[in-house]
Amino acid sequence: MPEDQDIKLAVMQAIEELSNPRFGGLQAGGIIQKASEILGISSGPDQLDNAQALLAIFYNMFRTGELAWGHNLSNPSPPSCHITEHGRRVLENYSRDPANPAGYLAHLADNVNLNPIALSYIKEALTAYNSGCYKAAAVLTGAASESCILELRDALVAKMESLDLTVPDNMNAWIVKRILNAIKQELDPKKLSMRNTLKEKYEAYWPSFVQTIRVIRNDAGHPVSINPVTHDAVHASLLIFPEVATLVVDLKNWIDIDYD
Repeated sequence: MPEDQDIKLAVMQAIEELSNPRFGGLQAGGIIQKASEILGISSGPDQLDNAQALLAIFYNMFRTGELAWGHNLSNPSPPSCHITEHGRRVLENYSRDPANPAGYLAHLADNVNLNPIALSYIKEALTAYNSGCYKAAAVLTGAASESCILELRDALVAKMESLDLTVPDNMNAWIVKRILNAIKQELDPKKLSMRNTLKEKYEAYWPSFVQTIRVIRNDAGHPVSINPVTHDAVHASLLIFPEVATLVVDLKNWIDIDYD
């Protein structure tokens, strides 16, 4: 049986092809038929499990807001359907969008070798995101990011101790915000010794981590918060995460070689 991500990819490919204006509006049957051809699923009884898996993935895309029923006011009902603005954004970068977990993880693996803890959290974050559980996805993405930050903290502390430098107390705090501030206070004065590309990435993505991933994670996980975490906010966190993880690796390499 095809994996869920392979089925979702086939559906997105079918939508992309059938969205050509010369085909007119999208029809549910046409999308399902095209996706089944891509996957090699027939209508035979021996393919029932595969067919039902395809149908489940397709109809779930209405629940997650990538597709909506109707084409225009003259054709407002099924089987006519259309791709939403959210769906268009997903389609534009589907090869590495969080809506495509396999593509996202492949893109991540091409850029960084995550530690096992961070990888386990980000995998579950993708599952939660694609199930519409945005608070859970926000917390899990934040946890994956914090794992990367702790990895960076450990590398920085080890380097400082090897140079007989005083390690600030907050560097070993249990509150992540204090650790983030301690790392920033230590690295900011040394930015001029970083190569330009690293300096630019540090200045661009460190604030993104602090202000986006961590804030959304805290908003989602705070027990007195009842406000829903939006799809767009979690989507942004997941898109930023590979940049944060890559920055952590680059900073670790710089600490190992050039920090003094």
